[in-house]
Amino acid sequence: MSREKPHNTQTSRASFKDFQIQIEDLKSKRDELNKKTKSFINELLEVETEISNSLKIAKENHKKRRDYWNKKVKLLKAKKIEYKDLLDTLFEEKKKNQKQDKKENKQVLSLKQIERKIDNLERIIETEKLDMTEENEIIDQIREYAAMKNEVESQDRNNELFKIERKIEIVKINLNKIYEQLNKWSDKSQENHSKMLEMFQKADDLKEKKKRLEEELIENKKTADRYHEQYITSMNQRRKEFKGKGQYKTNKKPFKNFKHKTRKNEMLEKLREDKLAVAIEKQKSGQKLNLFEARLILERAKD
Repeated sequence: MSREKPHNTQTSRASFKDFQIQIEDLKSKRDELNKKTKSFINELLEVETEISNSLKIAKENHKKRRDYWNKKVKLLKAKKIEYKDLLDTLFEEKKKNQKQDKKENKQVLSLKQIERKIDNLERIIETEKLDMTEENEIIDQIREYAAMKNEVESQDRNNELFKIERKIEIVKINLNKIYEQLNKWSDKSQENHSKMLEMFQKADDLKEKKKRLEEELIENKKTADRYHEQYITSMNQRRKEFKGKGQYKTNKKPFKNFKHKTRKNEMLEKLREDKLAVAIEKQKSGQKLNLFEARLILERAKD
């Protein structure tokens, strides 16, 4: 009996030490996973803030600016159509007036023809040797054509065809300005539209990141809970086996107070319930479930 006692004591000590190592290992793994849980939650909060900011910039900045320039472009396009219709009308009036002038044969020579004749006569005086009589005759012809030119110009200024042509020129100038303005405003609208889409895409990418983080968070929390349960089980087992043997003293506070974690656990549970609700709705509507959603539904069925 005296020989067996040291051996049993040695075995008991070894067993107690194994329990201690196992408990410390479980505690270390649990605490490490709890740190990761906290890190996941902080990262999730940051991602949610980024999503909110991206959507705010997309809607309140770029979308508003795009809509502002779109309204101006819309009004300008209506003005462009109005001017094009006016131009078509003026061209029709010009054709009618030209036909009417041909019928009435109002003008024997055009302004250009008269100017050409004057130029030719002046060139003759400059280049040819003329006597006084011939030169005076040419000068008289130039005077006649000059008077004819003044009369034609006066008629052009007062006749309807001249007025129509002036209107056509003005409308063309205004149309060119409208086209230039349309290009500038359309570019500004497109620029803001592209930036808006970029911010929406960024928000979508962040939502995907958030989804992955949520799934990793839940998995990490479930693993941490498993280690915690194993830790509690090992602590209880050690207490039972070594109670009264003097090798284990019960700590009055064997575990940390986890009240500060209640809110975090509630948040995780609600997150899990929300994901499960989404998965159930997708299943009902015949949509394809991802691996995480399918696992949630299977776990619910087991429960």
